Amino acid sequence: MKKTLATVSLVLVLVSLSYAWGAAAKSEDKSQPLLSHSVYFSLKESTPEAQQKLVDACKKHLSQHPGVRYFATGTLCDEIKGGLNDRDFDVLLMMVFNDHEALHTYAQSAAHQKFIAENAASFKKVRVFDADVSRVAVPDDAQAAR
Repeated sequence: MKKTLATVSLVLVLVSLSYAWGAAAKSEDKSQPLLSHSVYFSLKESTPEAQQKLVDACKKHLSQHPGVRYFATGTLCDEIKGGLNDRDFDVLLMMVFNDHEALHTYAQSAAHQKFIAENAASFKKVRVFDADVSRVAVPDDAQAAR
């Protein structure tokens, strides 16, 4: 019985790994575009505390969704004030999804809806920018340093 249970467990682990590797290979398909989703929040109360509260809420509710390749959130960089820099925001949420379906699933998720319900009252203005983006090979730090 123990031998059968161990064999079944091993088979389940191998099937799970096979599925995970297949999903990873599919999501690494360089010919398919990714979807960039950038959200710029202007707050009614633009204090460092209010900004940090929203950054923390983004991390808590929005960072762990299926199909997300990249997640970042933060505040306006006060040190860079070039002529083309748009400074009409307080907090940025930047995500890159595997595809449009992953963005749609994220947008309908309970965690996303909860984020909106808990934070919408603090928003003065929200701008959303979605774009299909191509993958481009870039050198890693070791190659760039040569």
